[in-house]
Amino acid sequence: MPMPAPWEYTLYIPHDPRAVGICRRALRDILTSHHLPALVEPAELLASELLRNAIRHTEGPGGPETQTGGTSFRLGTWDTDPAPPTEKPEDDETGRGLRIVHAYADDWGWFQVNGTAGKYVWCELGTKTQ
Repeated sequence: MPMPAPWEYTLYIPHDPRAVGICRRALRDILTSHHLPALVEPAELLASELLRNAIRHTEGPGGPETQTGGTSFRLGTWDTDPAPPTEKPEDDETGRGLRIVHAYADDWGWFQVNGTAGKYVWCELGTKTQ
C-alpha cells in the first residue's frame, strides 16, 4: 500500500488563552480528516501543553504547526521567547507541561528561530499503529 502524501497545517494565534481550545478543535478536525483518530487524544493533550506554555511564558503571538511524513506525526509551537524550555521539579505544579510532553511524546526538542526572536518546541507521535 502506498504511503499517504505528507501534509502540514499551521495556525497563527493571538496571545489569548482561548486560542488553546480553538487549536485543539482544529487539530481534532485535521487528524480525523486524515484518518488518524487514534492520535486525537494524545495530540490534543500535547498541543494543549505546548500552547499553554507559549501563552504563559511569552507576551507575543504564537502558532501551532502539525505535519506528517508517513510514520510520524509532528506537532510544534513557535513563540516569541528565545529562552529554552525547562522542566520543573516534580513537586512544582506550574512546570508539569514539559513533563507531560516528555512522558507522552515519542520524541521532542526545541530550537531558536530567527536568531533570538523566539523558539520552536516540537514533539512527535508515531503513526505506525494507526
